[in-house]
Amino acid sequence: MLLLRILLLPISFLYGRIVAFRNKLFDWKILKSEQFDIPVISVGNITVGGTGKSPQVHYLMDLLRKQYKVATVSRGYKRKTKGFVEVTAQSTVDEVGDEPKQFKLNFPDATVTVSEKRAEAIHLLLKSSTVPDVILLDDAFQHRWVKAGLSILLIDYNYLQEPDYMIPSGTMRESKNGQDRANIIIVTKSPKILSPMEKRRFIEVVAPQQHQILYFSYIHYHRLKAMTPAAEKILQEMGEIRLSEYKILLFTGIANSAPLLAHLSDICREVKEVKFADHYNFTVEDLQFAAAGYRNILSNKKILITTEKDAVRLFENPAIEAMAGLPLFYLPIEIKFHEESASFNEQVLDYVQHHRNSSVSPS
Repeated sequence: MLLLRILLLPISFLYGRIVAFRNKLFDWKILKSEQFDIPVISVGNITVGGTGKSPQVHYLMDLLRKQYKVATVSRGYKRKTKGFVEVTAQSTVDEVGDEPKQFKLNFPDATVTVSEKRAEAIHLLLKSSTVPDVILLDDAFQHRWVKAGLSILLIDYNYLQEPDYMIPSGTMRESKNGQDRANIIIVTKSPKILSPMEKRRFIEVVAPQQHQILYFSYIHYHRLKAMTPAAEKILQEMGEIRLSEYKILLFTGIANSAPLLAHLSDICREVKEVKFADHYNFTVEDLQFAAAGYRNILSNKKILITTEKDAVRLFENPAIEAMAGLPLFYLPIEIKFHEESASFNEQVLDYVQHHRNSSVSPS
């Protein structure tokens, strides 16, 4: 792997130069970013996948929906459709992608859309019968054709621990200088207990500009939810599963399963993992392989666990029959901030309120 990364460095160097030149074209206004008279919040990163963009969008939707009509625009990664599509309760993952479908399932009243062209999607939303009060752009930090009024950049806590390179040798989409475009930087997936000394160390590493505010968030894991009748039966009999008594077969198709694996390893008797690529479309053979791994675990107390994002795809996948009769659960997660949650919420709500007030003409 190290040798491959070294061999790919020339391509990474070329890619970095191209991205830097493209950013300069936007900075020099040769390429134009479009602004809108509606609050637009962008959530993104400067690395490839795994920083927690979808949970962060979920957090914002939950925060804003109490006062405003919220719309989201995602690319709809791996969907089999093209152009602008509004997500409905009947939309399939093949039509809209797993993360937008998950947004719609969790927030039925929100307007959830997918489109490769974010500016075009915003124009269509502004012409719709239910014009939103605020628009969230998912994974749009590099999508500079739209200038968001509030740009949120996510940086993985573990990413800061070691040096990285531009893709394809590393995981960086653009250089660290790109983070200067953000208004808010969130260090995600930090430990639940974070000392002031550790915070100061990360503030020095991230080195936010004067116009930027830095926050720290962590993953909060909820109770397991059943996906199969066998799993429902366990919950009915026990009410709540004490994971400390169980051995686990974890199987995932997400970009970064390390935090989940670490969490389960800390609280379970034993964890074995079967890992697939991000947004993976499981086949019958894949699930049979995972089921065989589960059956090979020597214990009377054992279960299978996957993620909520994987569950969204699995519920629509006929291959799930390979798990029939097995206790399969998914583990919902939530983003929580350290003591700065009130400050973060206030900054987001103040931006939306101020921008709406300044963009609405007096009657």
